[in-house]
Amino acid sequence: MYQLLFKDHGLSPAQISLLFVIWSATGFVLEVPSGAWADSYSRRKLLMLGALISGLGYAVWIALPSFAGFAAGFVLWGASSALISGTYEAFVYDELAARGRTGFYPTLLGRARSAAFVANLAATVLAAPLFDLGGYVLAGAVSVLSCLVEAAVAWSLPEARAVDSARTEGYLRMLRTGMSEVLTSHVVRRAVLLVALLGGFLAFDEYFPLFARETGAANGVIPLLIAGTVAAQAIGGALAGPAYKLPVATFTVGLAASAVLIATGALGRSAWGFLPIAIGYGVLQLVIVVSEARLQDAISGPARATVTSVSGLFAEVSAIAVYGGFALGSIWFPMSVLIAALTVPVLLTAFVVPLALPAPNSSAEAEASET
Repeated sequence: MYQLLFKDHGLSPAQISLLFVIWSATGFVLEVPSGAWADSYSRRKLLMLGALISGLGYAVWIALPSFAGFAAGFVLWGASSALISGTYEAFVYDELAARGRTGFYPTLLGRARSAAFVANLAATVLAAPLFDLGGYVLAGAVSVLSCLVEAAVAWSLPEARAVDSARTEGYLRMLRTGMSEVLTSHVVRRAVLLVALLGGFLAFDEYFPLFARETGAANGVIPLLIAGTVAAQAIGGALAGPAYKLPVATFTVGLAASAVLIATGALGRSAWGFLPIAIGYGVLQLVIVVSEARLQDAISGPARATVTSVSGLFAEVSAIAVYGGFALGSIWFPMSVLIAALTVPVLLTAFVVPLALPAPNSSAEAEASET
């Protein structure tokens, strides 16, 4: 409900978009450096640190509910996202590699993303009663608590990768190695750009609450509408494992269909529009998880987190462009039109999929069927 928090404290759509730009810009600056840090230090500890920094950002929002306080919270959140982005994917992939189970990565990543969305769905559904019970303060306090739980879960994870040997590689060497793989491998480079484009399109959901309010929905109903999009993402993530080996044309058609569905729902300008939006968002999530999994399979060097963070870096660039477009466009157009306009680059990206999506890992299908 943080978009509504900003709105109810007097911020305009342009100011809210500026906050999103600050958020993405922070991630932009820290994304690749944090990836190289993850390749030369304990990834598990960085996941813990990222969770704690995120919790601190929510606490700042509670204590200082103003533009400056919101901006500071987004700086902390951006730093947290940079620490976790790339680190998480590399951590999971290399832990599976240590056990000879990298073929299981698409299924595991899909299940993990799906579980995250289920937790997100539960939080979204709880937002309305929490708001009625204690307003934004209680919702913020529960958000801080969730970050502490996240840090505890990260602490409990095993770390087979030898941190000492990774540290001897050196930060700068890992940074150079990762950047070199992105620049010299055309398969990795194209996959990085595809994942970045798709990740930037997730900026859609930052405006769903504002669009819901535009349709006339009350604060207590808005989380329920958003819950539909989150549930669809959970389903899309869960289906990513079985869909991993499907032909590339399937993902091309799926991405194009998601653009049409989201545009149709937005232009309907009613609460019912969230139904096609949710379906489209679920398909988009499926394509994203499959693309991320195939990117990990394409990476061959030791600087896995650095390479993944380069993708995250360009995703932030894409997101900043989206936020800037919404900030400028909100002067003349309603949210429904702006959301529909964003589906145009989604549709265009569908034509890039056949050129950029790497071939699947040949062992993934066998391991997924065993499980």
